[in-house]
Amino acid sequence: MPVLNRIADYSEEMKGWRRHLHQHPETGFDCHQTAAFVAGRLRDFGVDEIHEGIATSGVVAVINGQGAGPVTGLRADMDALPMDEVTGLPHASTVPGKMHACGHDGHVTMLLGAAKYLAETRRFAGRVVLMFQPAEEGGGGARVMVEEGVLDRFGIEEVYALHTSPNAPPGRFVTTPGPIMAAVDTAWVRVTGRGGHGAMPHETADPIVAAIAMINAVQTIVSRNHKATGDLVISVTQIHAGTADNVIPDGAWFCATVRTFDKAVQDMVERRMGEIVAGTAAAYGVSAELDYRRGYPATINDASRVALAAEVAQEVSGAVDAEATREMGAEDFSYMLEARPGAYLFLGQGEGPGLHHPGFDFNDEVAPVGASFFARLVEKVQPLR
Repeated sequence: MPVLNRIADYSEEMKGWRRHLHQHPETGFDCHQTAAFVAGRLRDFGVDEIHEGIATSGVVAVINGQGAGPVTGLRADMDALPMDEVTGLPHASTVPGKMHACGHDGHVTMLLGAAKYLAETRRFAGRVVLMFQPAEEGGGGARVMVEEGVLDRFGIEEVYALHTSPNAPPGRFVTTPGPIMAAVDTAWVRVTGRGGHGAMPHETADPIVAAIAMINAVQTIVSRNHKATGDLVISVTQIHAGTADNVIPDGAWFCATVRTFDKAVQDMVERRMGEIVAGTAAAYGVSAELDYRRGYPATINDASRVALAAEVAQEVSGAVDAEATREMGAEDFSYMLEARPGAYLFLGQGEGPGLHHPGFDFNDEVAPVGASFFARLVEKVQPLR
């Protein structure tokens, strides 16, 4: 079964929704205009319930099927990124410093397309719950939705989400059972020494030398404390110190991103970083403080739900990779997958600038594919008897 004919019929309408959203990006939890647009379309479709203001600006909609049955949750993230767009397209962002560079405008559009179809046809039992979530890009909007009880309140039994992928052919679905995206932690290290004249380093306790030694030592966690065949990334991404060429400063600081799939590995990295920072500080005669913060957990797919989703994806597009290599990026849908079984899939959109690039734009041609996937998934999970 290819793209559903009814969804194909309003593909141009979907393109209009998506381009409107692209022109009016919002970031973090402040997605109120986006939420109002979403709620307006849902009202037009005649969904049964609309709940606004969840996780500050999130929207949850309910569509009832025919008779009793399971409850499936479908999620789309709404927020954009704090960056300037350089596409020069007619529908480019109209908001300086904000753009949809990760395809969330497309994610919202695909779920709206599915909502319109499901509200019209209702060829399923039970209920489907549509979750339009703010603050995926660092704010953890999915975590807030879970903490506010959305999954329990609406009786959601399993959850699914799609993310566009510029690294796969248009319409190709990519997923895998088990971990598909990594947990992300951030470590800040602040080193305090004793500054002085650059010509007289013996009178100082140089924080720069100590910080560099810490950075070099931290890399040995991957190469010497972790099994070589495992997945672990530690990348130092910032280092800051000093104000003049002839002054040794009093302090320095650096930060790193840590990507893991296993909580035991997370624990090991945090412990070893603490030991390295403390030991190196003592060796160099400075003091140092580690602030290690755990972020999004690993995104872990349920194997049986992946198999079902792959079957639906095959019906819709005929192109599925259901045993893909897991990625070191992170995703806050992980919080929903910690609370409920489900699956997270990528949908290829073809060649072009990558995610988080100022030249990125969602491929409108694949929106009907994603919408058809969501719609058929509900009909498959919740068939009429």
